[in-house]
Amino acid sequence: MTKPSLFGRGCCFIRKFRFILAGALATFVLGIVSVVVFNVAMNETNTEAFCISCHEMRNNNYREYQDTIHYANRSGMRAMCSDCHVPKEFMPKMIAKIKASKDLYHSILGTIDTPEKFEARRPEMARREWERMKANDSQECRNCHDADSFDYGLQGYRSVQQHEEGLRTGQTCIDCHKGIAHRLPQIDQGVGSLEETGIPQEVLRPAVTKRE
Repeated sequence: MTKPSLFGRGCCFIRKFRFILAGALATFVLGIVSVVVFNVAMNETNTEAFCISCHEMRNNNYREYQDTIHYANRSGMRAMCSDCHVPKEFMPKMIAKIKASKDLYHSILGTIDTPEKFEARRPEMARREWERMKANDSQECRNCHDADSFDYGLQGYRSVQQHEEGLRTGQTCIDCHKGIAHRLPQIDQGVGSLEETGIPQEVLRPAVTKRE
């Protein structure tokens, strides 16, 4: 049996090397394309247009949000849906995106496709978001609002009292500011009691149309 020549073995090695090199290059290019596509998709799903592309959000949450200071104010600075509901850190962002698929699922099922159905599920959706923000110390609020930069001279007397008490006791923004961008459901907001604050119960537990 004739042994393969050194030249033949060399050609075989070159072919294998080229194959491995081509595979590595293809994997590298595919990786870059995947990262670009992934980032584009993430950015697209964070846009206001995407958030209100379904009528459930457009006709309910978005309309409420348009009546708040986060939509229009003297400074012209707007907080979009994703600024409040999507964390900026990678892993929390991915977790939030995965959990958001539950809303898409219910949208497809028609669970919240009418104002009446939406209102019926509002307490559950609100509690879920309050718990998320409570758990991360209202990080999305703190991305724009810094307690260390409060100018108490520009705040009202009640605001100063509440902020100082909240900071002293370790409260977080969402403990008190649950109705800042959307209508409050008719449930106990858990922001205090008459004995604790001296504030009437109708203020602490406002009606559906009440906004802070």
